[in-house]
Amino acid sequence: MNKYRRHGGPVPVLSAREAVMMIEDGAVVAIVGAGGGITEPTKLIDGLAERFRETGEPKNLTFWHATGLGDRGERGMSPLAQPGLVKRAIGGHWGQSPRLAEMAERNEIEAYCLPQGTMSQLLRTAAAGQPGLLTHSGLNTYIDPRQTGGRLNARTTEELIELVEMDGREWLYYRAPKIDVAVIRGTTADTDGYISMESEIAWLDSLPMAQAAHNNGGIVIAQVKNLVKAGTIHPRDVKIPGYLVDAVVVDPGQCQLYNAPENRFLCGDYIAEEGKCESLLLNERKVIARRALMEIRDGDVGNLGVGISDGIGSVAREEGLGGNFTLTIETGPIGGVTAQGIFFGASVNSKALADMPAQFDFYGGGGLDVCFLSFAEVDPVGNVNVSRFNGKIQGVGGFIDISSRSRKIIFSGTLTAGGLKTAVGEGRIRIVSEGRFKKFLMKTEEISFSASEALRNGQEVLYLTERAVFRLTSSGVMLIEVAPGIDIEHDVVAHMGFRPLIAEEVKIMDSRLFAEGRMDIREEWLKS
Repeated sequence: MNKYRRHGGPVPVLSAREAVMMIEDGAVVAIVGAGGGITEPTKLIDGLAERFRETGEPKNLTFWHATGLGDRGERGMSPLAQPGLVKRAIGGHWGQSPRLAEMAERNEIEAYCLPQGTMSQLLRTAAAGQPGLLTHSGLNTYIDPRQTGGRLNARTTEELIELVEMDGREWLYYRAPKIDVAVIRGTTADTDGYISMESEIAWLDSLPMAQAAHNNGGIVIAQVKNLVKAGTIHPRDVKIPGYLVDAVVVDPGQCQLYNAPENRFLCGDYIAEEGKCESLLLNERKVIARRALMEIRDGDVGNLGVGISDGIGSVAREEGLGGNFTLTIETGPIGGVTAQGIFFGASVNSKALADMPAQFDFYGGGGLDVCFLSFAEVDPVGNVNVSRFNGKIQGVGGFIDISSRSRKIIFSGTLTAGGLKTAVGEGRIRIVSEGRFKKFLMKTEEISFSASEALRNGQEVLYLTERAVFRLTSSGVMLIEVAPGIDIEHDVVAHMGFRPLIAEEVKIMDSRLFAEGRMDIREEWLKS
């Protein structure tokens, strides 16, 4: 039992520096938050980093974070990337906080990358006092112990995942973490420690994280914007019960997103007037988003991942189809329009908000009709890598959990990368300057998506690019569509690291994908 555990009375209200003094050497510290500052306890992270710089304490911490925190630079988990402070890091995504990833790449810390959804569900498992989680998520990917078991470097040797067989099927067993300190964030705390999250963009895994720490005999430190009298928060607004909270840090300058004023549209208090939809610039990204839209059906529930597919919602509204299906985001938003880049997950006009573990329950149980994900590398049999390339650790986020049971999987990306320039218009696409890097390769650096698992599960898989469309078959990746004016051998196969299977009849991609103005596909889309 941690000596800083609160035993009745008002919750201690501390400065960030005082609060992080409660974190002891060797502790397992779970930190909530998502990219761009979403629900991130920045004041506490910075306070812990500053304490170590000045005192050399606490030492040898293990960090647990299911989502990627940061701005792909110096924020998020990056301030904690200090030799001696961190012994081990277990993250769902690393690219948002590259300083910590660089320590792992240099073999300076023990490092794991586990699926984001599984990590959030493991907190709930830990809170319930259960030993671990049995799931299909990660089978035959780099997460599988027959590959790397999620370990990111040679220094990392402990196996956290076990392959088991039950009822004639293979499963992965993930051990539940023992959380000593939960560092969470809310909007308002009362003096008894009850916390509401009315201004937060997403709830993420805040509650199970706090429960996991408390039930392990650990402590919960909460950063909030406001402090109010006990009992004045409406009980239905309370997200974290006060008995879980051991200390509160008040930061009046707490922002919803990095360097951004509070936006009531982002937390769902206001609904934005969409008005006339502003068309996206006609380029290769819009081409891919348009082609992806053609794979959604009326009434579908889908998942939208970060990356090149993020224009699907805009294209759908342009075509008058925005209300005909529901797109969800892994961090919890249901419906609406998500932000791009580091702020992905901050949604406007969402219809509902779920806890992140519950969102992944829906995904893992096969609730998704379709998902839209990016690809960095694809191999001849259809495996996809997004987690590590060019020697750099990125991580998978929710990619593995999302793709594991979605009925249809749409992978999107350009055929090449690094300087690709195109000219799109008048129903055609022309390659002005080819990218330096091929993305379809003989061998991927890691396997983040297992083609064999998808085939075993009967999932439909497409790979969309700006000039060609491929389908996963039992014999490998097959070219099934090509853009008007594109030569298969010269413009496609010559820029791949392998020769794909080629359908007997390769279709020509709809010329409307490459033309200005609306495609006017509503009537035929609704009939499909």
